[in-house]
Amino acid sequence: MKYVIDTSIAIEGMISSLIKENSEVLIPNAVIAELEHQANQNKEIGFIGLEEIKKLQKLAKEEKIQLRFIGPRPTAMQIKYAKRGGEIDSMIREMAYAEDSTLLTADKVQALSAEAYGIKVELIKPKKELSKLSIEKYFDKSTMSVHIIAGCRVLAKRGSPGDWKLEKVSEKHLEDKEVENMAREIIEKTNLDPNSFIEISRKGSTVVQYHNYRIVIVKPPISDAWEITAVKPVKVLNLEDYNLSEDILNKLKSKARGVLIAGEVGSGKSTFAQALTEYYSANNNVVKTVESPRDLQLSKEITQYSKNFTSSEEIHDILFLSRPDYIIFDEIRDTPDFKLYTDLRLGGSNCLGVIHAAAPIDSVQRFLSRMELGTIPSVLDTIIYIGKGNIEQILTLRMSVKVPVGMTEADLARPVIEIVNYRTNEVEYEIYSYGEQTVIIPVTGKKVSKAAHKLAEAQIEAEFMKYAPNVRAEMVNDSRVIVYVPESSKGKIIGKEGQHITAIEKKLGISIDLKSLQEEYSDREDLDFDISESGKNIILNTNFKRKIVDVLVDGKYIFTANSSKKGVLKVSKKSTIGHIILDALDNNKKIEFK
Repeated sequence: MKYVIDTSIAIEGMISSLIKENSEVLIPNAVIAELEHQANQNKEIGFIGLEEIKKLQKLAKEEKIQLRFIGPRPTAMQIKYAKRGGEIDSMIREMAYAEDSTLLTADKVQALSAEAYGIKVELIKPKKELSKLSIEKYFDKSTMSVHIIAGCRVLAKRGSPGDWKLEKVSEKHLEDKEVENMAREIIEKTNLDPNSFIEISRKGSTVVQYHNYRIVIVKPPISDAWEITAVKPVKVLNLEDYNLSEDILNKLKSKARGVLIAGEVGSGKSTFAQALTEYYSANNNVVKTVESPRDLQLSKEITQYSKNFTSSEEIHDILFLSRPDYIIFDEIRDTPDFKLYTDLRLGGSNCLGVIHAAAPIDSVQRFLSRMELGTIPSVLDTIIYIGKGNIEQILTLRMSVKVPVGMTEADLARPVIEIVNYRTNEVEYEIYSYGEQTVIIPVTGKKVSKAAHKLAEAQIEAEFMKYAPNVRAEMVNDSRVIVYVPESSKGKIIGKEGQHITAIEKKLGISIDLKSLQEEYSDREDLDFDISESGKNIILNTNFKRKIVDVLVDGKYIFTANSSKKGVLKVSKKSTIGHIILDALDNNKKIEFK
């Protein structure tokens, strides 16, 4: 029997087991070229294919088969566009026809094309391998992840959400070749298994979803050694397992349309998302997921889309046209993910997104950096924070026009997003625009006033720095501030008949008392100090350790600095400030510390 093989059957790693003894195997040089190209890109399928050709060479040396290489080598352009244009597949079909041989392929399109030309062809369907992966021996019921690095012992993260412990699960250090063989085995068995798939294949990394294992393979030059990380769900829960109140269940069922499930790594976010997804599906809803990779363990009624095989635009179109009742994002990572989630929510879709966050409010912060403040309540309405596998907090968002907490003047009213604790109905945070900034202020008694005042002082100082070189703002209360500026700048700031300062007050929404910097320092205590020189520095010694100190020359403010734990300030002689101090010393000018 005479066979011609193509690239697809080579990368499946099945040729050597299919060929009968005394057969003649013809390998097109185009197949070798394509495998070589893939291997040069550090893609595992290229190495697997070349290893399979080596097995055929071994059979030929043992005189079990006849092996021959045929045909021309394709051009670089033909190799580059092999998958898109089908040029190499066409060359292989022509060789099979010319040699009057049977074409072996695992590619359905290639088989149909060969049949259309009247070429003898065998379409080989990969058989599911029943044997386990080598890495599975490191897992037990409490293992969340296994970490394998060449030259190291195998580590496993075991325990429960929020209580993980890293343990050594192998006695010996694995050699490079052992880890490399494990990686090859994972790729080969994934290609053979119809329920598994390669999500991402890049030059130095591969992401595989093998049944319920999410496996990341990284190799040099990206990593300094071969590395395999395998993760699997420790437990599959139903929504009933979370013991949610009827009130919360009703909210999730009918009132929550833009939901974020937030939490730290390994806190149980995806497990809860999985339970909620099944709950929506069981309640007669059409549910679809957008994942990267597709590692949620869901029933067949739920369609799982992968972001790795298409663009955000295509998924956007599919979801809008198919009109699911709920869309689940696992997880929201980069800007295209945030944009897709936002577009779908603004289009009226019910969305649930998994997002990494150290605290509940951090998940909102990640959206704030990517959209207008006023859009947030239209996109998000509920934040569920997961910790140690349980729901620790539920927050809701609402928008109103009000005076922010910590401010009193009615003309300071503005649109404010309130972050409310769902269980207590108390406002925990306020988000609003202050000047050119969008700020998140915690609503917790005295902390509110302190945080709001500090923010206001910074904004006011930034505004007055447009008109004066040195500015100091001091909030008196929520509606009044004292601003200290150089005496020489006061006239310009006040303006004709006070018009300019009045305009600034209206812009900032606060009453301003303008004073000179000299007035500020007149009420402050003089500090004792000594001045000396050491090499390239001027040394200013004070008795005040770790304090903020202002330095004045002849009553004029020069600079502010923090004294060290020994009460010392160092100023370079070559700096502008250093020149001013040296000049003051040379001309007997008065130097003061305040």
